Amino acid sequence: MSFLFQNKNSRTFKPRKKIPEGTHQHDLMEHAAATLGSGNLRLAVQLPEGEDLNEWVAVNTVDFFNQINMLYGTITEYCTAAKCKVMSAGPKYEYHWADGTNIKKPIKCPAPKYIDYLMTWVQDQLDDESVFPSTIGTPFPKNFMSIAKTILKRLFRVYAHIYHQHFSDVMSLKEEAHLNTSFKHFIYFVQEFGLVERKELAPLQDLIDKLVDNDKEKARAQR
Repeated sequence: MSFLFQNKNSRTFKPRKKIPEGTHQHDLMEHAAATLGSGNLRLAVQLPEGEDLNEWVAVNTVDFFNQINMLYGTITEYCTAAKCKVMSAGPKYEYHWADGTNIKKPIKCPAPKYIDYLMTWVQDQLDDESVFPSTIGTPFPKNFMSIAKTILKRLFRVYAHIYHQHFSDVMSLKEEAHLNTSFKHFIYFVQEFGLVERKELAPLQDLIDKLVDNDKEKARAQR
């Protein structure tokens, strides 16, 4: 299943991952949306009382996948093989793709190709009922948290590429507030449950510190 666009005017990745209505995970997703609406991201990412951590991580991983789909979809006309010859996050960080199955030895490729590989790989994980079960009572695999960590680590790289290589494009589209809110939500979530190692976040550490410090200042001002 390829995530490359069918035409130049397509604005979002296809397909969007949906959580079936009537499932407990759908209820959790509704809860997450409601708490996000309060504007308190620290509160929004916390595990709801009595809920299963694996399910909470699964629902939020699907949500971040969809958010990043949409955000990257807005700037694909700027992210081309000619302009982004490598998948990078600034001059110090370059990413090579390997999935351990189809591509075992990391390969250097243009950013849009890397992101296509990445999003297709994530979609395959989300669609696998043995990894992301959608029916109540079906257990998560014992290594689920390890899989989720790998997915989130790789999704972070798309944020990092957008910020380092395409932030001026995001600003020209007036999407920076949406991008910042989505990224801050992502950071608060992975920090809450220790899902992405600090060294992996290094390309955007200054931005992360700034976003978190701004929230702390706002909280102090409201006291």
